[in-house]
Amino acid sequence: MNEIVRPQTDIVQTAPSAPPARRYRQLAWFTLPFLALLVAAAWLVGGDWLKAFDAGAPPVEKLTFERTVLDGDGIHAKVRAGGSAPITIAQVQVDEAYWQFWQHPAGPLDSLSTAWLHIPYPWVLGEKHTIKVLSKTGVAFEKEIEVAVPSPKPQPGQLLPQALLGTFVGIVPVVIGMLFYPALRSLGRSGLNFVLALTVGLLAFLLIDTMKEALEFAGKSASSFQGTTMVLLVAATAFLLLLVVGRRDGTPTGLALATFIALGIGLHNFGEGLAIGAAFAAGVAGLGVFLVLGFTLHNVSEGIGIVAPLVDERPSLPVFAGLALLAGAPAIVGIWLGSLSYSPQWSALALAIGAGAILQVIVEVTSYLARQSGYQDTRWLSPSTISGFVVGIGVMYVTAMLVKV
Repeated sequence: MNEIVRPQTDIVQTAPSAPPARRYRQLAWFTLPFLALLVAAAWLVGGDWLKAFDAGAPPVEKLTFERTVLDGDGIHAKVRAGGSAPITIAQVQVDEAYWQFWQHPAGPLDSLSTAWLHIPYPWVLGEKHTIKVLSKTGVAFEKEIEVAVPSPKPQPGQLLPQALLGTFVGIVPVVIGMLFYPALRSLGRSGLNFVLALTVGLLAFLLIDTMKEALEFAGKSASSFQGTTMVLLVAATAFLLLLVVGRRDGTPTGLALATFIALGIGLHNFGEGLAIGAAFAAGVAGLGVFLVLGFTLHNVSEGIGIVAPLVDERPSLPVFAGLALLAGAPAIVGIWLGSLSYSPQWSALALAIGAGAILQVIVEVTSYLARQSGYQDTRWLSPSTISGFVVGIGVMYVTAMLVKV
């Protein structure tokens, strides 16, 4: 008998779709918790039964000074409200004397809202002034101007010198550090491990320094922003996101790793520029030749760290130029923003992102160092790597003494 061969057909099975009634029930179960929350909130607000706990204490009022501007018309202060109730600004004192003022926009300030207080006070160049703002309930908030100087205005004539300053403290030292590239190519594996560990050491110092600056800015921001919590969460989120992005095509090496190092250093230099610009705008620091040289010396080692992963490659000059700009140019932007206009919460946010980026680079460089040692069948925790790590931290710490004014 001849077998009858039936042609086989591919049968594609699809999952049966849920009946409409079942989908509606699923939607209802997802909606139910939100409806319960709305009902509970409406009952809490409408019933107003929390009055039983009211002991007659006044509402909590908070006011944060975000910026002060001094010019020929007097003192101008930007304030941000906080607390559990709107704040009405009733009076302003300058140096223990009540002074007239006008507020823009006028009226009570709701939580997180801002206003400018314009005070036609004849401030004195170089002297110290104290501003005290009193709310309608009698709560006082103080702001101290340590040294009165005219606030800079956005003028092309001022932006150019600031750009030159940012170039000298940001880009120039990175380029000088990159000039060590030919010397690094002549080192053996032990010497390269020393340089990579030195990179980890200087990044560890930058991580601590960046977090410290971020927390300082967070402390100056309104309490409603939860500055410390914001900095920690943003830094952790930036670290995880950059880690995922950096490893989407495998663990970064060579130029990719050098780019991440330059990015992390650039974000730190942005924060350094913010500090320089804000200090000059407030008149709390003078800029001298030795201070600029201190910044330059402090940042030279950053250029060495950027080119360390490139010793096995031969990048072109445009690649080196791009890495130098990525690491150093943010200092220019930081000086501009710090001297002209900035808010502490946004500065803290930017520095937190920088801290997360630096932590990601530390992880990647350490991983790269461990892999390279494994290929050479050597211990990555060797005397050369440990000494490089210590030297990296020591160099950054000692040179930082020249710029902390």
